Amino acid sequence: MKVGQFYPTIGIECHVQFKTVTKLFTPIANDAREAEPNTLVGPLCFGLPGTLPVLNKEVIALAIRAGTALQAEISEYSKFDRKHYFYPDLPKGYQITQFDQPIILEGRVEAVLPDGEIKVVRIEHAHLEEDAGKSTHPEGADYSLVDLNRAGTPLLEIVSAPDMHSAAEAKAFARELYLLMKYSDVSEANLYYGNMRFDVNVSVSTVEGELGTRTETKNLNSFRSVEKAVEYEIKRQTELLEKGDTIVQETRGWDDAKQKTFSQRSKEDAHDYRYFPEPDIPPIQLTPEYIKKIASQLPKLPKELRDSFSTLGLDRSQIEAIIYEPEIAHLLSRVQEMHDRGTARIIANWLTGEIARLLSSHEVTVDEVVTALPGLLTIAGMIDGEQLSSTAAKDILLPIIREKLDPKVYAEQHNLLQVSDESDLMVLITEVITSNQKAADDVRNGEDKAIGFLVGQVMKASRGTANPAVVAELIKKQLTK
Repeated sequence: MKVGQFYPTIGIECHVQFKTVTKLFTPIANDAREAEPNTLVGPLCFGLPGTLPVLNKEVIALAIRAGTALQAEISEYSKFDRKHYFYPDLPKGYQITQFDQPIILEGRVEAVLPDGEIKVVRIEHAHLEEDAGKSTHPEGADYSLVDLNRAGTPLLEIVSAPDMHSAAEAKAFARELYLLMKYSDVSEANLYYGNMRFDVNVSVSTVEGELGTRTETKNLNSFRSVEKAVEYEIKRQTELLEKGDTIVQETRGWDDAKQKTFSQRSKEDAHDYRYFPEPDIPPIQLTPEYIKKIASQLPKLPKELRDSFSTLGLDRSQIEAIIYEPEIAHLLSRVQEMHDRGTARIIANWLTGEIARLLSSHEVTVDEVVTALPGLLTIAGMIDGEQLSSTAAKDILLPIIREKLDPKVYAEQHNLLQVSDESDLMVLITEVITSNQKAADDVRNGEDKAIGFLVGQVMKASRGTANPAVVAELIKKQLTK
């Protein structure tokens, strides 16, 4: 994509917090979302002399799951290194990370663009590392505060190749990466709590295929902020170059209120960190059998589910809405495997319609929807058997999902069962014809649209319980004798 006379290039680094019970190198609780500051800490978090790291084995299994989702090669041999820098939220003065021999090697992400096209973004590698603490700077105060609850949280840093060339591609990549980490079940992937954070590298060049001087905008925690930060940086850099100015390689922050980036500090290079191998942690040696065993445990991933759901005749927006919530997607996948296409399509339309509305309004939870599957299948069967209209079915979804009631009993108790008995329907049809003589005459004169109007009036009179197909046949029979 060309912007004026310039070619933008974007690469993204994503930090993913793993959902382990304890931290990466110390048996301290890992979930710091609601904890009071500096309560989930131990000697290693403070970098006290004599403390030694011990690797959390579960992190390795999660890394293999993540790497498999990234279609990446898992390295049988990897090691940890020390990355030195000095900041208040890093008491040790170095971060334990992986430098030149990471656990995850080259992979790829197939991001879905708004028009349905697939953008393939290469993954250069992904490495394990510990998170730092968190510094806060109270407005108007002459001091800063440090919370070390997050220090030592296991992270996977996923590094993309500079394969993106627009804000839309960057946003699509970030979204797909989120889905892959969610489906592989390695992270809570809660963007609000910073379980996934995106660092966006942007450069522009006058020569296609060449990289310009890049800036890195750090700690973006939404797909929209990724998109807007890229848009802003492309615009800012092109305007500077058009004026004959130079781009400074630097780290920038994102001001969401002002929708603009701002300078934070000059960008360091690898040699500034004085990497060397971590002497207190032995290298990781994995067997092909262990890698294969862990990789085989992954569920169906977004690409496979998209391909499967497309056979139901759903549009792209419906499919993406279902894919966004893994538990909902897996529910539909189970329906598709065990039942006919018609049943699966009915369930899919609810999941993107009335059930989606109930979820967004917090009237039901995802768990309640999943556990209500037997009831949902019963309702779908009642529609297929012409016992229940689609309108009535929509009305009973809430009580069936929330209270796990028997749909047939509930529909009968509330007079929602569809009426197909000819004698019962003829009473309503006669009343409707008598009250709508012009429409009746139109039907007698062969105007089919008028039948639809009369059917609608009968449905209204029956409060949606009349079988519309039977009503239409009876009206034709009555008026075309």
